[in-house]
Amino acid sequence: MSAAALISLRDIRKSYGREGDPDSPATQVLRGISLDIHAGEFVAIVGASGSGKSTLMHILGCLDRPSGGRYLFEGEDVAGFDADALAWLRREAFGFVFQGYHLVPTESARENVEIPALYAGMPEARRRERATALLRRLDMGARLDHRPNQLSGGQQQRVAIARALMNGGRILLADEPTGALDSRSGAEVMTLLRELADAGHTVILITHDRQVAAQARRVIEIRDGEIVADSGAVATDAPPPAHAAASRRAGPRSQASLAADLHEAARAAWRVMWAHRFRTGLTLLGIVIGVASVIAMLAVGGGSQRQVMAQFETFGVRTMFLAAREGSVRSPVAPLTFEDAEIVAGVPNVEDVAPYIEDRVVARRGNVDHATEGGGTTPGFARVLGWGVSEGQMFDALDERRVAKVAVIGQTVRRALFADGSDPVGQDILIDKVPFQVVGVLAAKGSTDGEDQDERVIVPFSSAAARLFGHRNPTWIGVQVRDLEQATQTAEAIETALAERRRVRDVRVWNRVEAIRVQSATARAMTVMLGLIAAISLVVGGIGVMNVMLMTVRERTREVGIRMATGARQTDILRQFMTEAVLVTSVGGTVGVVAGLLIVAGLMLASVPVVFSLAATLGAFGCAVLTGLVFGFMPARSAARLDPVVALASQ
Repeated sequence: MSAAALISLRDIRKSYGREGDPDSPATQVLRGISLDIHAGEFVAIVGASGSGKSTLMHILGCLDRPSGGRYLFEGEDVAGFDADALAWLRREAFGFVFQGYHLVPTESARENVEIPALYAGMPEARRRERATALLRRLDMGARLDHRPNQLSGGQQQRVAIARALMNGGRILLADEPTGALDSRSGAEVMTLLRELADAGHTVILITHDRQVAAQARRVIEIRDGEIVADSGAVATDAPPPAHAAASRRAGPRSQASLAADLHEAARAAWRVMWAHRFRTGLTLLGIVIGVASVIAMLAVGGGSQRQVMAQFETFGVRTMFLAAREGSVRSPVAPLTFEDAEIVAGVPNVEDVAPYIEDRVVARRGNVDHATEGGGTTPGFARVLGWGVSEGQMFDALDERRVAKVAVIGQTVRRALFADGSDPVGQDILIDKVPFQVVGVLAAKGSTDGEDQDERVIVPFSSAAARLFGHRNPTWIGVQVRDLEQATQTAEAIETALAERRRVRDVRVWNRVEAIRVQSATARAMTVMLGLIAAISLVVGGIGVMNVMLMTVRERTREVGIRMATGARQTDILRQFMTEAVLVTSVGGTVGVVAGLLIVAGLMLASVPVVFSLAATLGAFGCAVLTGLVFGFMPARSAARLDPVVALASQ
């Protein structure tokens, strides 16, 4: 035959173990195999068990590498091919027909046939059309959607042959294709192989049955790793199959888009998850608990933080209070004065002050008397304490200068004096028998430390001093600061300024601003701590995912070998198992988000203070997906690094 050999082996050797290692002596399986196989030949390699024929087939199909010698494919030395190039060669040039069929159990007959084209990047519609046509050509049209366990041995072998032809099947490697079949099915398979050889396919048949080998056009006998007989190459005039790959130099076919690859990987992953529903559910449980815990705990932490801040906001977030220290009979303490408030107003970082004089009073309207807290203050009261009016208006600076008899009442006083539902604004009431006109109603504040803050009536400071209490000594002074971060320094500056004026440090500063800052920081720290505790559940769930994925890799080692034999690259296997891990955690994250939202809703119905956080929800879901990526990588990488021959031989 004048044409160059399609496959040329020169002194191919294969041994297992290490040379010179007494603990693991090398075992030679192939001992210098040399042969040429031309395009279109129908070759049978026959030999007894242990003769090395299966090892030779693995080397011919680029599933294994020789320990020595040269393997030339179309003149190129395969030794120079990397893992991806070998995968490309298996995908585009070879088609495998195994004795054990080696079909993926979770895929249908058509989907098994499509696998080589999937890794070749063939579009889905074209892939499905070609797989269907091949199966119908092999009388499997009625079994397209059947799983391997629903097919007979002969039918499974037909599916394997169709898969070998999917990318053209330029070279068919059949390893004991009739060994597991009855005589009738075996005869049908051999008829198919002869027809394929007549159509121009190069068929290499590995068998121990001499009667089967005799049906080939060329018979090579191998014994103890050496060729002992070769009937010689037979010329063939059959043209190469139309769908065959030309050469590795022609480059790989156009690859499918990443989206299409991920879609197929997700489809296969979902099918595997559904096939192991109970185990998948247990794996999801850790992720579900983790995500739901993060959402619920951060919601509770945020609610607690808001509740703390709401309590402090009763009298303003940036407000501190001054009061004279308690004295004794022997060392009395001078009361605060209005001039003290003016001194405080001049301290740096002080934005406004509100001196407040208070005592118990009796408010009267008609024949209704109501004992309440009476207070006199300046118009800055509303700004300093962040306390507005819900009806009417606050008295102003003009009312203060005129010593006006106007009043603003709290919500509790309003309910007591105006129980008839009438509008209090504009009406007159008596405060300790002094008539005042109601000009406004304070906004509701609720209770603080068991004290009803709405139980009060306030008038201008000048009116309280002249008409109600008879003195101008504030009970306390409210101070509003500009910068919260300088609250402590401001409090010290106020004490110093008042000590210089009063010649003694007898004023106590209640630095609520610093307390708010500390409480807020503490609440944030508690929220973060709760989130971290919940995140531990995600980590535990991630470890569960990794364990299950490692188990899955062990269970599906043969499937990995099948995919590699049909042309899957390491990146394809890595993507497949990474997609499964991410899909598991994504489903778990979704269920966890729903569970977390239900828990938050239940807490809200139970009047537990919670704050729903969209950022926390998205963050928890994102962490779940990231968990799949992180903890799924090692099992996926282990699967991608499997040796095809070892993977195919696994049980």
